[in-house]
Amino acid sequence: MLLPVTCPCLPLRPLKRLRDLSLLIAMLWLTGCAGTPEMHTSDMAGPISEQQDLSIERVLVMNYARDALGTPYQYGGTTPSGMDCSGLTQASFLAAGIDIPRTSQQQFDGLDRIDRARPGDLMFFGSGGSVSHVGIYMGNNQMIHAPGSGRQVTLAGLDNRYWRSHYRGAAAPAP
Repeated sequence: MLLPVTCPCLPLRPLKRLRDLSLLIAMLWLTGCAGTPEMHTSDMAGPISEQQDLSIERVLVMNYARDALGTPYQYGGTTPSGMDCSGLTQASFLAAGIDIPRTSQQQFDGLDRIDRARPGDLMFFGSGGSVSHVGIYMGNNQMIHAPGSGRQVTLAGLDNRYWRSHYRGAAAPAP
């Protein structure tokens, strides 16, 4: 005689399945929103050369980054012939005599974070718990960064929803 077999893996009723899926999506959405810090910046008026309260190190970092505009993106690159985002930031800080870690995640993990970015500070971006991009804050809600393959080091506005939603924090390696 055959006994009836019950299986806990039988399909759920369609309405219950839809409700459960909706709850899962809502929880994932709320979890993603909860981890994004608010982006705050502090600017000084006038060109870099006239900003009295910027350290010489910050001025050197920003000048190196500005000179790198137009440099082709090269994954792992750290030279004027090609650089990636963290190669740009590392080279810019080395120009000011400041040694920082190599990758954006190492920079994020190894540097003390600040609440408000000032010109010459690092700004980090990513998703979830990881950081995948870094740029140098230049003031006026703009940063210089190396955006990716096939592109060049460029100046980007931070008013963009993408940057706001992927912002992870800022650090100030320069005095």
